[in-house]
Amino acid sequence: MSVTHDSMMSPPIEDLLDKIDSKFGLVTLAARRGRSINQYFAQLGEGQRNMIPPQVSTTARKPLSIAFEEIAQAKIVWAEPVDEVETSGLLDLGDGAAESGADDSA
Repeated sequence: MSVTHDSMMSPPIEDLLDKIDSKFGLVTLAARRGRSINQYFAQLGEGQRNMIPPQVSTTARKPLSIAFEEIAQAKIVWAEPVDEVETSGLLDLGDGAAESGADDSA
């Protein structure tokens, strides 16, 4: 159970951290979504409709505030990190080179 503190931020940080496991993930997701929302508002007058609009109904005017509200309402989520790239082939080449070097010196 999280402890809530009085703050001017809405939604509270504690609620946001319940949705995302780390502060880094929260900052990264909110910043990316905030930029995306800002680009959406910028391209409205151009007639292009290739950006995703805000997913919440809000009175907030700042893109970052809108992003935080989307996170709090679970409209956007932090994707699981991609597994590390399979490097077994590279490791095998390195191991083979080390073994061949050992054989040369023997």
